[in-house]
Amino acid sequence: MKIFNTILILGILFNAGCKVQNKTTMNDTTNPLLCDPQTGVCEVPETQTGTEFKASGSDKKPIKVIYYTDPICSSCWGIEPQLRKLKLEYGHILDIEYHMGGLLPDWSYNSGGISKPSDVAHHWDEVSLHYDMPIDGDVWLEDPLDSSYPPSIAFKAAELQDHTKAILFLREMREMVFMQKKNIAKWENMEEAARRAGLDIEVLKTDYEGKAVVMFNNDLKLGKELGVRGFPTMFFTDTTGQTEMVYGTRPYEVYEAAILKLEPSADKYKYDKGWQSLFLKYSTLTAKEFAELSGIERTDAENQLKTLVEKGFLVSSSCKNGSMWRLK
Repeated sequence: MKIFNTILILGILFNAGCKVQNKTTMNDTTNPLLCDPQTGVCEVPETQTGTEFKASGSDKKPIKVIYYTDPICSSCWGIEPQLRKLKLEYGHILDIEYHMGGLLPDWSYNSGGISKPSDVAHHWDEVSLHYDMPIDGDVWLEDPLDSSYPPSIAFKAAELQDHTKAILFLREMREMVFMQKKNIAKWENMEEAARRAGLDIEVLKTDYEGKAVVMFNNDLKLGKELGVRGFPTMFFTDTTGQTEMVYGTRPYEVYEAAILKLEPSADKYKYDKGWQSLFLKYSTLTAKEFAELSGIERTDAENQLKTLVEKGFLVSSSCKNGSMWRLK
């Protein structure tokens, strides 16, 4: 299963999404790992042409979002605050489809100083600081993944049961790999995440070994047709087929602008920004997420979370580069 001949590990990039690259460009003098800090994009040397995405006429909501991601995509982990806020403010007009991009098929490549799992460890630590999201790169030293395909297929299997639970499942797997240093390519870890998300394990295993493989391959095929060359990539499309693409990790206002360009009269839902309401909506939050969703300064957000722990309302879990909070 290959989306392109070679896929670069994401998480080594600072200001943009994780890239995919063809082997034909491996020795090109343009290093795709050198990101432009002004544009926030890491361009691959070879330009790819994608097909136009057309929204289905049967869509119930005005805008469909095709979101290309990967369970081990650290840049995708970096946009969780923006994505969660987007769902709260515009979820009533958005249908978001998650598609897996196949970031790491295997380790049969060498580019940009990345040729083995241990090469990724310090990059993840640096990315954690850049995105202000907790990541412990030591998973690549202690229990490295051979591929991101197994958790990607598992996500597709979860979608066959329940879309909402599948999103929870993906979040559980990401917390495992980014914070708990667990290899989510191993079935026992995927099973643990699935139980926490409320999925039927036996059904999941059956679909994981059957239908989900086909679904994952279809994601790879569509991604290639759309010209997806890195993650995260989002295609916002209205019912007429007009499309806005947002590539890489961007501030919240960029995603909001894409929506408003397609639906200028879209009403922003005014949600409850109190901590109780936010933790009932999202069972775990980082300080960056809490700040984004509550609309308060980052330092104030973390201080409030720590105070709530002291008062016995929340509990926290930490890794070497940050913490996560949940209701007690």
